[in-house]
Amino acid sequence: MPQVTIPRPFSFVLLLLLLAPLPLSAAGIQTVAGIQTVAGIQTVAGTETVAGTQASLPDTQVVIGTRVVAPFVMQDDAGRYHGLTVALWEEVAGELGLDYRFEETDIAGMIEGVADGRYFASAAALTITSEREELVDFTHPFYVTGLGIAVGREPAGLGRAILALLDPEFLWVIFLLLAVLLFWGFLIWFFERERNPEEFGGTPAQGVGHGFWWAAVTMTTVGYGDKSPRTIGGRVVGFLWMFTAIILISFFTASITSSLTVTQIDSRVSGPGDLPQARVGALDQSAALAFLADDGVSARPFPILAAGMDALARGELDAFVHDAPILRHTVRQEWEGDVRVLAGTFAEQFYGIALPREHPERNRINRVLLDYLASPEWERVQERLLGRY
Repeated sequence: MPQVTIPRPFSFVLLLLLLAPLPLSAAGIQTVAGIQTVAGIQTVAGTETVAGTQASLPDTQVVIGTRVVAPFVMQDDAGRYHGLTVALWEEVAGELGLDYRFEETDIAGMIEGVADGRYFASAAALTITSEREELVDFTHPFYVTGLGIAVGREPAGLGRAILALLDPEFLWVIFLLLAVLLFWGFLIWFFERERNPEEFGGTPAQGVGHGFWWAAVTMTTVGYGDKSPRTIGGRVVGFLWMFTAIILISFFTASITSSLTVTQIDSRVSGPGDLPQARVGALDQSAALAFLADDGVSARPFPILAAGMDALARGELDAFVHDAPILRHTVRQEWEGDVRVLAGTFAEQFYGIALPREHPERNRINRVLLDYLASPEWERVQERLLGRY
């Protein structure tokens, strides 16, 4: 095979071409709008991400949706926010290196702002619900509570006691007692009407009336002695009635005590079971309002918690339903003596931070959140802001 001989000048030129830098596109390096991609690694303003993904954390100030709801989010006179949720978010933002500011809105605005991208996140006392999960994602719950019931505290004076004695249930007990007295009065008259006419005589109505009187004084152990049975049948009736009356008077005393105790409690509502028959209020757009509607309880919505507490104190409502720790903190700070919160909770609530759906930093935020919730600092913050709530 004949050999091809390249003249020396051409050999030198070819060597220079081989040693010259290749074009960026040929070397697998691209420059697009200031972003260099080298072997699948992008560099944006000095930040590298792997596998062709971009940095998910913005380098500008982000907006966090919130609303003032003590003790989770509060605002001092200087406009600075503080509270349980604020302390938690400060920890998250510090770990992520985020520059942020809070923007106040209502409950619906917190969800909508995250869903449409106006807010990086929303943090307050935001309950995780299935309806909200359709629009946004949530972090792991950072606080578990339940709904509480606030009721008005009215003075239990003589007027309240009289009203309690006129309660339909109490009047029904009185009616039954009178019926029992009439029954035993009839029995004693039936046996004594012929053999003892001076004490149980007269017309049937008069005789039964004498028997009614005898039954009443025997039941109360007064025993005036003006009337007493003389026949065998009458004495058997008297013997049975004396022991029956002991049981009956105990039941009657318990009924009076219970009625007066309820009066001292001064509320028509003693638990969730009383809500369907009561005048109930709840915060507008809240999870409590949705729960009550699903449970068949008609509730009057209020734009702010203070308006509901004021209506409760004025007697316009029998109960106000909201998240228990918020109710207790509010009553303790502003409504002590006018409103009280019943013991116990119902309908468990989980608070979380709302994030846009498929947020790339959700797992990282969750890790920071869980680490902080397990720390002694979180326990100290809860003790300081919630006390023994």
